[in-house]
Amino acid sequence: MTDETRRAGARRVGQVKEVTSLSNPIIKDIKALTSKKDREQNGTFMAEGLKLIIDALELGWTIRTLVYAKAAKGKPLVEQVAAKTFASGGLVLEVSEKVLSSITRRDNPQMVVGIFDQRWASLDALQPEKDATYVALDRVRDPGNLGTIIRTADAAGAAGVLLIGDCTDPFSLETVRATMGSIFAIPLVRTAPDEFLAWRKRAGVEVVATHLEGAVDYRTVDYTKKPIALLMGNEQSGLPDALAKAADRLVRIPQQGRADSLNLAIATAVMLFETRRHLLSLDDIR
Repeated sequence: MTDETRRAGARRVGQVKEVTSLSNPIIKDIKALTSKKDREQNGTFMAEGLKLIIDALELGWTIRTLVYAKAAKGKPLVEQVAAKTFASGGLVLEVSEKVLSSITRRDNPQMVVGIFDQRWASLDALQPEKDATYVALDRVRDPGNLGTIIRTADAAGAAGVLLIGDCTDPFSLETVRATMGSIFAIPLVRTAPDEFLAWRKRAGVEVVATHLEGAVDYRTVDYTKKPIALLMGNEQSGLPDALAKAADRLVRIPQQGRADSLNLAIATAVMLFETRRHLLSLDDIR
């Protein structure tokens, strides 16, 4: 720990709010973030785990409220995160394990929880480059699928995830957990089908959609000529006709076994890494 961090830690003595009651108003507000309605009203969300929170800070995110268990008190990394929270005007709470469990709905919760402001990008803010790949999801409903897709998009070097229509909330606790921190690294966009299709035209993006009627093997497509948007359908109903017909290419992932379909997150991962294959090398392995 640097001298500056030690001084910051010393300055914050007496500023940490100690909370042991489940009925504390601040704790009630934090627990309310398990509700999509409250997350949307407040524009905030919850993320668990010290490593994830440190990663968020390194990516330029600001913690509104830091909550840590009494057992984490005095740990150097927790002290550093607390100092940064104070420096940015945030609130720091030291809570009992019972309070922390009530916040995260876990019997053995992470020692540290952070509350952050949600971030949404706009379609027009995206500047697709030739090698850019976007994931466009139509009405994805499963939080685990969405979280895994965001994590996979991050791993593959995708430029963003576009949520088309009525999708599950990427800032739900279940989805944030499934992203393993990639929620802080990938631009997220909410859009309607017509807005998405209008954007792809003016941005010069090629839409490649997976579809049961796709006659083209996904491995035979050249993904290098234009920015690509991988269009993936709803878990149960797939892509609606309007989106499928608007795609530049309909492709199919060949299957040999008895299963008639792939899980959405798995199918998206297969497509993503094929799309990005020409950009990924052994040098990218960390």
